[in-house]
Amino acid sequence: MDNHSYVARQAILDRQQRLHGYELLYRDGEHNAFPDIGPDIATTKLLAEQYLSHGFDELIGGKRAFINFHEQALLQGLPKILEPSQVVIEILETVPPSKALLDVCRELKKMGYRLALDDHDFDSQWGEFLPFVDLVKVDLMAHGLDEVQKNLTPFREAGVKLLAERVETQQEFEQCKDLGFDYFQGFFFARPQMVKRPQLALSRLSLLELTAEANAADLNLAKVNALMENDVALSYRLLRFINNPLLYKSQPITSLRHALNFLGQIELKKFIGMMVMAAINTDKPAELTHVALIRAKFCELLARDRGDKGDPPAGFLLGLFSTLDALLDQPMQYVVDKLPLAEEIRQALCGEGKLYAYLALIEAMERAEWQKVGEIAQRLDVTEQPISQFYRQALEWGDAMNISLAEPRPA
Repeated sequence: MDNHSYVARQAILDRQQRLHGYELLYRDGEHNAFPDIGPDIATTKLLAEQYLSHGFDELIGGKRAFINFHEQALLQGLPKILEPSQVVIEILETVPPSKALLDVCRELKKMGYRLALDDHDFDSQWGEFLPFVDLVKVDLMAHGLDEVQKNLTPFREAGVKLLAERVETQQEFEQCKDLGFDYFQGFFFARPQMVKRPQLALSRLSLLELTAEANAADLNLAKVNALMENDVALSYRLLRFINNPLLYKSQPITSLRHALNFLGQIELKKFIGMMVMAAINTDKPAELTHVALIRAKFCELLARDRGDKGDPPAGFLLGLFSTLDALLDQPMQYVVDKLPLAEEIRQALCGEGKLYAYLALIEAMERAEWQKVGEIAQRLDVTEQPISQFYRQALEWGDAMNISLAEPRPA
């Protein structure tokens, strides 16, 4: 399985050929071509795999991302998940003008978004949209320069910027500059460049939403229930997790809402964290997840012994996420910047703050560095006897959890 996401970016330049931004184009593999899917699906996948998983910062380097939106995505408010200062919302040429769309454009403009009409065909029906449009893109291949020149007056009068698409030659660039175009895009400047990034699949994104809930002091059970209802695999694992006789010796639980209520807030937060770990990169050795589970339980027991508050369960989440850098092949600082974690957990994962001593202690025990274990225990004012006991309990719990979280085998 390919655990990467793909996006193509094509440079957009100004009149001095300085970089203004990038148009981002969805790709489903290393071949640089648009896949055979609908435009709404392409946009949703682009946002899920790029913006929600990684953010746009590395892709656009402080410039703007130009992103195509079809009718349904616009009417459903999908652009609102984006940061207005980072993007230009491109309304695709296949989108029909309507009162509903005009209301959406008015609202997006009021919220600070920049809007563009993509591959504009000079249809006068779009005239009432111009007060809310910042930029119009014109495809030079679809319209001759004479036709383009005859139709530019309404845009100039409305103060709308002009972008020439599919500029192929120096001559076309100079001609468009003479016509008053502000921005330029095409093979004359740059072909779309492929970018390959580690993938957090869409189901994992719902897990990250759950992680955000897990880090709130008061967990919203209704929201958690709604998120889980949309993910059959996640719901199945929750029920399987609770019904594991090694962990919960109680009556069987068969409904999702019953499961959430049965677990309680703190245990549910732990479960969410474990599901993120179980889903985050399945091509990595299982031992990385096993180690994380043991560390999670150890740090939880240590935190409880020291009287730390247990909600959100900071010690547990610290240990659980301590191998994320190895699982994702990314520096830990990069990883924590993408996760909605409490600040004390973020600091500890990066080797700082008071909680880091918990992680340093379990790591020293794993390496049998007993002198270091004693030094850290002394700093934490904990004797070595309960530490050894916590470690044995964590090993037993980690083994049981490995059984519970294992992928179900096909019948």
